[in-house]
Amino acid sequence: MTPEKFTLAILASGRGSNLQAIIDGIEKNSLQAEIGLVISDVKNAFALERAHNHGIECLFLDPKTFPDRKSYEQALVKHIQSKSINLICLAGFMRILGKHFIETFSNQIINIHPSLLPAFPGLNVQKRALEHGARFTGCTVHYVNEEVDSGPIILQAMVPILDDDDESSLSERILEQEHIIYPEAIRLIAEGKLTLSGRRVLHCK
Repeated sequence: MTPEKFTLAILASGRGSNLQAIIDGIEKNSLQAEIGLVISDVKNAFALERAHNHGIECLFLDPKTFPDRKSYEQALVKHIQSKSINLICLAGFMRILGKHFIETFSNQIINIHPSLLPAFPGLNVQKRALEHGARFTGCTVHYVNEEVDSGPIILQAMVPILDDDDESSLSERILEQEHIIYPEAIRLIAEGKLTLSGRRVLHCK
C-alpha cells in the first residue's frame, strides 16, 4: 500500500457491485485511490470474495460476537484507524452507524442510496417509488450524518420510471447509474474538488 495515495475503507453487507465499480475505476486509473480495507458484517458476503480476488485486505467482523452496537463500532473504528484511511465508503452496508462512529470520522463517510434524496429515504425504495407513481427516480451519493439518508448531497443521477417497470428492472437501471456516480464522487473528494458549506456540497473548478 503506497502511503501517498488516497486510501479508502469499504463497508459492505452484500454482493458488492459498487465495490466492484470502485475497484474497476482504480484498476483503469480513472480513480487515483486505493482500497486499504474491506469490512463486512455478513460472513458470506460476496463483497469479501471480490476484495480477496483483487488482493485487497478484507475482514468479516461479526456483530454477534459483540455485546452491543457501541462495542461493535469501537472495533470498526480500531480496524479503520489502523489503515490510515482517508474516506469510508458504505457500499450496501446494512447497519445504521451510531454517533460514536460518525463523529470519529466526521465528513469522511459517504454512502450511495437508490433514490433521488430527499425522496424515499430508508428501505424498499423502488417499491415505494413505483407505488407512489413517481415518473423519475435515481440514485444519490451523500455524506453520512446521524440521520438516515439525510446527509449533504454530493452527486445524483436521474432514472426515468417506465410504464412496464417492476422493482427488479428499475433496481437494475438505477444500479447502472450507481456504478458511474459512486467512483466519480470518490474522485472529486480525492482530488479536493468539493467543499462543504452547511448542507450544500460545492464543486470547485
